[in-house]
Amino acid sequence: MRIEGSSAIVVGGASGLGEATVRRLQAAGAVVTVADVNAEKGQALTSELGLEFVACDVREEAQVQAAVEHAAAADGGLRIAVCCAGTGCAQKVASSKGPHPLMPFETILQINLIGTFNVLRLAASAMIANEPFGDDGERGVCVNTASIAAYDGQVGQIAYSASKGAIVGMTLPAARDLAQYGIRVCTIAPGLFDTPLLAALPEEARQKLGAGIPYPQRLGRPEEYAHLACHIVENVMLNGEVIRLDGALRMPPR
Repeated sequence: MRIEGSSAIVVGGASGLGEATVRRLQAAGAVVTVADVNAEKGQALTSELGLEFVACDVREEAQVQAAVEHAAAADGGLRIAVCCAGTGCAQKVASSKGPHPLMPFETILQINLIGTFNVLRLAASAMIANEPFGDDGERGVCVNTASIAAYDGQVGQIAYSASKGAIVGMTLPAARDLAQYGIRVCTIAPGLFDTPLLAALPEEARQKLGAGIPYPQRLGRPEEYAHLACHIVENVMLNGEVIRLDGALRMPPR
């Protein structure tokens, strides 16, 4: 899929991995809609870049639909959808204090899993209306975000790992469902990245985390996620695949 001249939406695009993806897509010539639950950051970013922001909680069908329709109204229709929205919590399945509360588990799955599915299903539905592009008849590309926690979940990551593992599990059947329409689906599973979540840690702790990565021995940069996301968009043979982006890191139990 050619990025230049395409309409794109980045959900969770106001900061971190999403922000880097917004910047790279725009630099490559896409018309990008930024959708995020954080209106303050989203509006600041779009004001800087001359883009448009749509407030969007991925759990809310109407809000996701409105964001997708906004992106689809651009010339050429919606061709690229990247979902970076997600959150986490840390709690064991059970301990001496009792069982894992149900509500935070449900909330993590609602945001990470159901939210990603919400974006995927509605973006793909809009892409079906596009005219086929190129020799392979492409109509669109959807890039989702999992985590290496889908494979290497640590102590206390039961909810987060379950949500990200389910995104991994959706990837191939989604690609198969949409193949007849010329729509591709891939997932990126990042390792430890220098995002706002880790930015809150002391520098010593951040250095220690980076040193545990085989190579390169540092935290991943959001720009590296964005680079891969754009490569997926442009490489038509990438479909139904989950790509770890982690510097050969395999997380220990703790």
